[in-house]
Amino acid sequence: MDIATALATDHETRLDRLAQVAVRVGLGGFHPGQELLMTAPLEALPLARRITAHAYEAGASLVTTLISDDHATLLRYQHAADESFDKAAGWLYEAMAAAFRTGAARLAISGEDPNLLSAQDPKKVARANHARSLAYRPALELITDTVINWSICAAATPAWAQAVYPDLPPDAALAKLWDAIFAASRVDAADPIAAWEAHNATLMARRRTLNQKRYAALHFRGPGTDLRVGLADEHEWMGGLSTARNGITGNPNIPTEEVFTTPHCRRVAGTVRSTKPLSYQGTLIRDIAVRFEDGSIIQANARTGEDVLQRMILTDEGARRLGEVALVPASSPIARSGLLFFNTLFDENAACHVALGQSYSRCFTDRGKAGPDALASRGANRSLIHVDWMIGSDQVDIDGITANGTAEPLLRGGEFV
Repeated sequence: MDIATALATDHETRLDRLAQVAVRVGLGGFHPGQELLMTAPLEALPLARRITAHAYEAGASLVTTLISDDHATLLRYQHAADESFDKAAGWLYEAMAAAFRTGAARLAISGEDPNLLSAQDPKKVARANHARSLAYRPALELITDTVINWSICAAATPAWAQAVYPDLPPDAALAKLWDAIFAASRVDAADPIAAWEAHNATLMARRRTLNQKRYAALHFRGPGTDLRVGLADEHEWMGGLSTARNGITGNPNIPTEEVFTTPHCRRVAGTVRSTKPLSYQGTLIRDIAVRFEDGSIIQANARTGEDVLQRMILTDEGARRLGEVALVPASSPIARSGLLFFNTLFDENAACHVALGQSYSRCFTDRGKAGPDALASRGANRSLIHVDWMIGSDQVDIDGITANGTAEPLLRGGEFV
C-alpha cells in the first residue's frame, strides 16, 4: 500500500469513527422509531452520509438532512433586493419545530466559512440574522429546553481550513484541520467511546463539586478583568453528559471541555477583557473590553470589529446581559493546540467564557420545569442571541463566592485548584 492510499484509508477510518461518536456519544442513540433531523454544509456530505448509516444502525426510523451552501448564501448578498434581508424561511423553521415537538432528534454538522460575509454590508448581515433568529426561536427553545436529544459536531471544509491555516496550500490546510477535529473529538484514541466515557467522568466530577458548593457568585481577576458574576438562584452546573426530557443521555457538543451554568442576569458587575478573538458574522472582534453594572453592559469597546459588537448588543434588551458562564481549564486539549478555530464549538472549549443573551433553562435544579416566568425571577436571561466569548487564560484567577461572602480559590493560573 503506497503512502497516499494509506493516508486515505486512515482518513476514512477516522471519519467513520467521528460518525460513530456523533451518534453514540453526541446523540446518545435513539428511541425505537425516533427520527433524526440533520443539517450540514455541502462539503460535509461524506460525514453526513456516514452519520446517516450509523443512525439507521442505531435504530433511527428516518434521517432527514438539510444541506446548506455557502456560495448560495453569498449570492443572496450580491443579488437580492434590500428589503429581502428582513425575511427568513419561517415555513422551514416551523417545520423544524414541528419535528422536534414530535420527538425528532437534532444533529448539526458545523463547518461554514467563518469569513463568508466579511466583505458584505454588516447592516444587511445583522438584519438577516435577526430575521432568522426570530423565525428559528420556536425550534431553538425546544433545543435549549432539551426537550429532545441533540448534538453538534464538525467537518473540515476548504474555506474554514484556509481561515485556520492561511499559510498552507489548500490540500495541506484541509488535512491539518481534519487532524485537529479528529484529535479534539477524541476519535484518535484506541477506543473513542471509552475515551469519551473517561472524559465525561472528569466533567461530571467537576459538576458535582460545584453543585455541592452552591456558590452565590464567581469572581474573575486578570489583566483588564475584575468581574463578579452572580449566579442564578437555584442554578445547577452542567457539562459533558446531558439527559434530555425524552430520557436519552448524550453530549450536546462534540468536542467539549466545559462545565457551565446560568448567571443571574441582574447581578453582574465590573470589567472584563476577552482573552481570545471572537469570530461573529464574518468579522473578527479582537480585544473586547466590557463594563457591567446591575447585570447590563454600560460600556463596550473592541480593537477591531467594534461596530459589529455594538450592533450585537443592541439586538434586544437581553443581548446586554449574560446567559451563560463556563469554566474550562487553560490546559484543555484545544487550548494546547494553540489554534484559533474561528468556530465557537471549538474556541469556547479553549478557555473560560461567558455568553451574552439567552440562558439555558436546563441549568436549574428543576431543569426549568417551573416555566419561563419562574426562571426569569431566578435570574435567567432571555434574548434572540447566545454569543460565547472567551475571558479565561493562564493569567486569570477565579474565586467562588459563598452565600456568606467568603471567597474560595476555584481556578489559579487558569487551572482548577
